[in-house]
Amino acid sequence: MPHRPDGERNQTQVSLSALEHYAYCPRQCGLILLEDAFADDAATTRGTLLHQQVDTPGNRGRGSIRTLHALPVWHDGYGLTGICDTVEIHASGRILPIEHKSGRYHPGGPADVQAAAQAICLEEMFSRPVPEAAIYSAADRRRHPVLVDEALRTRVLEVTHAVRTLNTTERLPAPAADGRCRRCSMATGCMPKLLAGTRRYRQALTDLYLLDDLEDTDA
Repeated sequence: MPHRPDGERNQTQVSLSALEHYAYCPRQCGLILLEDAFADDAATTRGTLLHQQVDTPGNRGRGSIRTLHALPVWHDGYGLTGICDTVEIHASGRILPIEHKSGRYHPGGPADVQAAAQAICLEEMFSRPVPEAAIYSAADRRRHPVLVDEALRTRVLEVTHAVRTLNTTERLPAPAADGRCRRCSMATGCMPKLLAGTRRYRQALTDLYLLDDLEDTDA
């Protein structure tokens, strides 16, 4: 298990969903966390409907496997908290978190970060290694295994630290203005093409900071 980064103890908790948003696009995460902004599109609606099917708390048995749904998880040391869509507990002692996604699976993508964070939380809660997670893609109609190795664990902690820093500084990251924007439901409110790297955007930021300085002086 990677060491806890300096200063992580006793800080604000970071949700597992925020990890995925940040791993996909820091600005998207910032808009959600700092401005309470979120926009639905066809993809997010499909995801909501999919999670309604699996997010009802409960458990059931099937042979030698006990299946838990909507299981709250946390890791006090890393300040992580969230809910697992599905967790399988096998008679052999194996614990497998399964994250449900409506779209196609992209190996090494943001969903891997969220699934690995679930595994890390379950390790803390059950005091048992959880070396693997899975992502169920409704589009692919199958599970995709995710190896929770040291590299992915380190990535989880790095993203956790980045999200916590974002919450602390309250500075909205710059827009990506790349291929991710075409798949983002928040592109209209984000205005990536207008803002990214343009003189108008830089001037707007300068004016904003000058206004803040003037308000502080008047106070």
